[in-house]
Amino acid sequence: MVEHITLKLATEADLSAMVQVGDALFDYPIKTNRAKEFLNDPRHHMVLAYDGAQIVGMASGFHYVHPDKDPVFFIDEVSVLDEYQNKGIGRKVTRYLCDYAKQFDCEEAWLATERSNIAARKAYTAAGGIEDKDPIVLINFELKKDE
Repeated sequence: MVEHITLKLATEADLSAMVQVGDALFDYPIKTNRAKEFLNDPRHHMVLAYDGAQIVGMASGFHYVHPDKDPVFFIDEVSVLDEYQNKGIGRKVTRYLCDYAKQFDCEEAWLATERSNIAARKAYTAAGGIEDKDPIVLINFELKKDE
């Protein structure tokens, strides 16, 4: 466990640090226009783990509603820099989002990961997650614009 790591909800004030860490932590380099859109959307949420001035981990998600259901929180991504992995940061950012989601009256949070991603599964279980015994089937739809 890393004791000097601080967690905070992301705001536009974190944008330069997000750009700096870029695709070392995120899937791709940060697109500032999309980052601002995300950070200013009241249904999107991100917690950042800092070691000093450097972002070393993050978790993002959003809460959503449906006409026949109570709000639910979907954890979209969890990532920790390679050199900070296996120190409890993934667990901490995941748990932070779950606790944070309670203020939106979410009674459940969920995420999905590959069965082979043992480290992620370990972190999510340590954060209080319970693996579903009925595996899901993931279906993707390509929504490319006509060229």
